Amino acid sequence: TLGPSFRKSGRSASAEWTEGRNANATLIGSRTGHARPACVHHVAVRTNLGWHLDPAVTFLNHGSYGACPEPVLAAQQDLRDELEAEPVRFLSRELPDRLDAARLAVAAFLGADPDGLAFVPNATTGVNTVLHSLRFRPGDELLTNDHEYNATINAMRAVAARDDARVIVASLPFPIADPADALEAILTAVTPRTRLVLVSQVTSPTALILPVEQLVAELDRRGVDTLVDGAHAPGMVPVDLGRLGAAYWTGNGHKWLCGPKGTGMLWVRADRRDTIHPLVVSHGANEPLAGRTRFRHEFDWTGTADPTGYLALPGAIAWMGSVAGPEPGGGGWPALMAANHSLALYGRDRIAAALGVGPPAPDTMLGSMAALSLPTVPDEAAGEALARALETVDGIQVPIVAWPVRAARREDVAPRILVRISAQRYNEPADFDRLTEALARRRLPAE
Repeated sequence: TLGPSFRKSGRSASAEWTEGRNANATLIGSRTGHARPACVHHVAVRTNLGWHLDPAVTFLNHGSYGACPEPVLAAQQDLRDELEAEPVRFLSRELPDRLDAARLAVAAFLGADPDGLAFVPNATTGVNTVLHSLRFRPGDELLTNDHEYNATINAMRAVAARDDARVIVASLPFPIADPADALEAILTAVTPRTRLVLVSQVTSPTALILPVEQLVAELDRRGVDTLVDGAHAPGMVPVDLGRLGAAYWTGNGHKWLCGPKGTGMLWVRADRRDTIHPLVVSHGANEPLAGRTRFRHEFDWTGTADPTGYLALPGAIAWMGSVAGPEPGGGGWPALMAANHSLALYGRDRIAAALGVGPPAPDTMLGSMAALSLPTVPDEAAGEALARALETVDGIQVPIVAWPVRAARREDVAPRILVRISAQRYNEPADFDRLTEALARRRLPAE
C-alpha cells in the first residue's frame, strides 16, 4: 500500500515524490553550469582520491557510466596531444603497434588470448557486432532472460526479425535465493531450436552476478553458443576468459575499470573469429595481411576516430589497481573489488532494513552494486519523479529503474520499481546513510 502522504493528499503519485524536508529548496548554479540543490551543505564525494566528481552530489550511480579519474584523463589528453601534433604518423604508422601494446595489457587483465580481443566503443556495440555477423534460419531461437539490458534485447529482436527467427525470454526470480535458480530457469528454456544464448555476467537492472561459467559449460555441451554480456564485469568481479570459454564475450572499460568513455572490448573464441566482422566495413577487409590476421585488420581500423581512450585503458587498470585501492600500494584489484563489495552490502542492508524489504540475493551474487524493490512506488512515472527529487532536492544521484526492462516485459504484468546502488572507491558508508534517510523521509517503507 502507499504511504500516508499519498492517501491523505489526493495528489498524483508523481507529485508526492517531491515532498520532504527540503522540498522548497531552490537551485543554484554549479561550477559546471548545471543546477545543484541549494540544500546540500555536506561534501558528498571525497575529492582527494583522483576523481573529478561534483563534491556537492552524493554519487551512487557509478554503474551507469562509470567515472574516469583525473590522472587517467590527463594521460589520455597527452595521447591526444601527440595525435594532433602529427596525425598521419600517429594514425597511419604508429597506431597498430600502440593498439597491440594496449591489447596485450587488457588481455592479460581479462585472462584472454589477445589475438581474439578487439576494441569497440562499448559492450552494446560488441553485442550488436556478434549478432549482426551471425545468420539464423527461420524458426531458430535466440534465448535470453528478463534480467537483461534493454538495448541488447532490442538488438536480438532486430536480428531475429531480419532472419525470421524468434527471441525467447526466460523468467528468472527476483529476489533470488541461489544461483542454481538462475541456471535452471535458463537451461529449462533451451530447446532443440536454440542457436544462441545471450546472458549477462552481472545484470544491469537487478545487479546480480549470474553463474555464467556453469551456464557456458552446459550450453557448450549441448552445442549452443553463448554471448556473454560482461558490461559490468571488468573491475567488479574477476574475469578469466580463457577459463570461461564462451564463444563470445564483450565488456566495458569505462565502468568499473574507470577508463575513458567509449572504451569497450569484444573477445571472440578462436574457432569463431572467421565469422565475426565489425559493423563498419573499411580498409581491413582487403588489406594485405603482412603477419596480422584478418580479424585484427578489420577491427583495428573502422575509419577515422579517436583511439586514445583504448590506448589509455591499460593506464586506468594500473592506476586503479595500485593507487585507488583501499590500501595504497598494496592489495591491488582483489582488495579494491572486495572493498567495493563490502560497501555495497552495507548499503543494501541499510536500505533493506529501512524499507522493510528482504535482501535481493545471497551475498555471493552481488558485486559492487545492489538493487532493491521499492514496493510503495506505484509505477514508472512515480519512479522517475522520485529519482528527480533525490537529485534536485537531496543532491543524491541514484537510478530508480523499472524491471523488467521494456524489451523483456510482458504486457499483462506491470514492472516493479527498484533502486540500484553502486559502491566505488570514492564512496563511504555515510553516502548510503544519506540515501536511506532521504527514502525514509518520503515514507517509502512498506506497510
